[in-house]
Amino acid sequence: MRIQLSEHFTCSRLLRFTLPSIIMMIFTSVYSVVDGLFVSNFAGKTPFAAINLIMPLLIITGAPGFMIGAGGSAIVAKTMGQGRQEEARRQFSFLVCAAAALGAAVGGLGAVFARPASAALGAEGEMLEHCVLYARIILAANPCFILQNVFQSFFVAAEKPKLGLFFTVGAGLTNIVLDALLVGALHGGIAGAAVATGLSQAVGGLGPVIYFLRENDSLLRLVRPRFDGRVLWKTCTNGSSELMSNISGSVVSILYNFQLLRLAGEDGLAAYGAVMYVNFIFLAIFIGYAIGSAPVISYHLGAENHGELKSLLCKSAALTGTAGAAMAALAMLASAPLSKIFVGYDPALYALTVRGFRMYAVSYLICGFNIFGSSFFTALNNGLASALISFLRTLVFQCASVLILPVFLKMDGIWLSISVAETAALIVTLILLAKNRKVYHY
Repeated sequence: MRIQLSEHFTCSRLLRFTLPSIIMMIFTSVYSVVDGLFVSNFAGKTPFAAINLIMPLLIITGAPGFMIGAGGSAIVAKTMGQGRQEEARRQFSFLVCAAAALGAAVGGLGAVFARPASAALGAEGEMLEHCVLYARIILAANPCFILQNVFQSFFVAAEKPKLGLFFTVGAGLTNIVLDALLVGALHGGIAGAAVATGLSQAVGGLGPVIYFLRENDSLLRLVRPRFDGRVLWKTCTNGSSELMSNISGSVVSILYNFQLLRLAGEDGLAAYGAVMYVNFIFLAIFIGYAIGSAPVISYHLGAENHGELKSLLCKSAALTGTAGAAMAALAMLASAPLSKIFVGYDPALYALTVRGFRMYAVSYLICGFNIFGSSFFTALNNGLASALISFLRTLVFQCASVLILPVFLKMDGIWLSISVAETAALIVTLILLAKNRKVYHY
C-alpha cells in the first residue's frame, strides 16, 4: 500500500517510507566503492590512489544535481501540498531540463581542464595520466550523473520512492557487472572502471526520464517545460546547502589528500581512500533518510500541520541517534576485514588502514544529526540556515581540524579531525533548531 505524504507518520511508517531512499543512496555509493575495489585488486596501488585523488573533483561536477533535487523537490512538494498539481508538474519539468543542460556544460568544462586540475592536486607521471583518463571518460556521462542525483529527491516527492530504488539498484548492478567484466575479466584497468561507472549512470539518469515522460500513476509527470527564473533561483538558493555540502566536502578531501601525501605518501592516499569508500556507504544511510523524509516535511509545512512537523523532528532525532550508535559499533568491529578486502596485499598499508577505520568510526555518533539538521531546514525552505550548517560542518570546521590536529598528532590527527568538526557543527545545528522553533512551530 502506498504511503502518502499527507499521512501521520509513526516511526515504523517513517522508516518504511524512507527505506527505499536509504537503499537507493547506498547503491549510489556502491559505484565508487566497486570501482575502487576492482582497481585496487586488479590494477594496483597507483591507479587506486589516482582515483582517490581525482574523485573529489568528479563529485563536484555532480553536486548541482543534489542542489536541484533537494531544493526543487521542496518547492514542488510544497506546491502540491497547496493543491496546485499542474503547476507542480511544470516546475518539475523545467528543473529536469535545467539539470540536464547544466550537466552537459559542467562535464564539458571538466574534460577540458582535467589535466591541469589533476596536476594541481599533486598528480604527476603515471598517476597524472591515470587521473586524466579516468576523469574524461566519467565526465562524458555527467548529464546522466546529475539527473540521477536530481531524481533521487523527486521520486520521493512523487510518492514513488520504491521506483527510485529500482532504477538505482539497476544502475548499481550494471556497475558491478561491468566492473567485473571490464576490470576483472578483461583487465581494462582504470579506463574499464570509468566506462562501467559512466554506463551505470546512464541507467540511473535516463531511465527515470523515460518513466516520467509516459503516463504514470505518480504525482509527477514531465510536461512541456516553461522557463521560470523565480523557481530556478529559489531552487538554487534553497538547495544551496546540498551544493555547498558536496563542494566543500570535496575541497576538504583535496586538503586531506595534500596532508596525506605529505605525511604518508601514496600509502596515505590509499588508506584514506579505503576508509572513505566504506564511509560513503555509512553516510548514505543518513543522507538517504534525509532525502526520504524531506518531502514529507515540506508537504506538512505547506499544509501548515505544525503538530506533524514536531512529531517528524522528534522521531527523526531518535532514529538518527540509534543508527549512529549502531554504525559506530559496526565500523569498529568490521575495520580489519574491510581493510583486508581493499588493501590486504600490503601489510603496512593494511595496518594503517585498520587504525584509520577505528578512529574515524567515532564520527558516526554525531554526523547524522548534522546531516538531518541541514536537510530539515532545506525542507522548511530555509536555505540560509541549511547552508550555514553545511558550510561550517563540511568546510570551515573540517579545514581547521585537518590543518591543526596533524601538527600535534600526525596521522592520528587526520583520522580524528572529522569527529572534532562534527562536534562543532552539532552545536551550531542545535542553536539553529532552538532559534527557529517558534518560527516553524515544531
